[in-house]
Amino acid sequence: MKNTQTIASAMKSLPPGKVFAYADLVREPNQKEAVIKALNRMVVAGKLAKLSKGRYYMPEESTFGKMYPSQAEIIKDLLEKDGKIIGYLTGYSIYPKLGLTTQVSNVIQIGRNDVRPKFKRDRYMISFMKQKNTITEENIPLLQILDVIRSIKKIPDTNPALVCKRTLAIIKGMNEKEKSSLVELALKYPPSTRAFLGAALEETNNVFFTKLLRKSLNPISVYRVPAAKILKNAESWNIR
Repeated sequence: MKNTQTIASAMKSLPPGKVFAYADLVREPNQKEAVIKALNRMVVAGKLAKLSKGRYYMPEESTFGKMYPSQAEIIKDLLEKDGKIIGYLTGYSIYPKLGLTTQVSNVIQIGRNDVRPKFKRDRYMISFMKQKNTITEENIPLLQILDVIRSIKKIPDTNPALVCKRTLAIIKGMNEKEKSSLVELALKYPPSTRAFLGAALEETNNVFFTKLLRKSLNPISVYRVPAAKILKNAESWNIR
């Protein structure tokens, strides 16, 4: 009873829909087992909802019934650990925000240096994309664009030509520092991604950024990219 009262008191400061773990409520390690049992009793009693192993939230009631936590709350432990960024949203999770498709997916894709098998959490399927670059808050938008180029064939419910045009517009709008960083990051991406980026930078009048990209590519390799005609100098980068 004491643990339940302590938890209930600690939870008063948590807004509905906020996902938390036992450690967010009680810091003493020797209380872990008792606290988890108390939390699970609250789940059974309907006073608390369980998102996944060791993660809970207070369900918020609305006129439409119980509301789920936001997507950001559901996956925050997969993006950050001990105050350090370990992952970022990518793939299906960002296509609509970038104006590449109107389709909203129940799949959440996360870019991370270490990946794990996909799994289901609540109503979402969570999958991972390998990222070879160090992930920082500053380079996440650049990594997301490179991921789009890498996955251009897999973007659902869209026209590849639209993706190419939109990607070109985004790159064109970057400043010189961002474009330079984009090239450095691209060196750890597949050759087809590097070739596309090189052609895109040339088309946006940034030829001086492309030397590293050309040097990294095999001059006799051919890269298959949908809607390659959108890139005016695709052939010089062996894009077909």
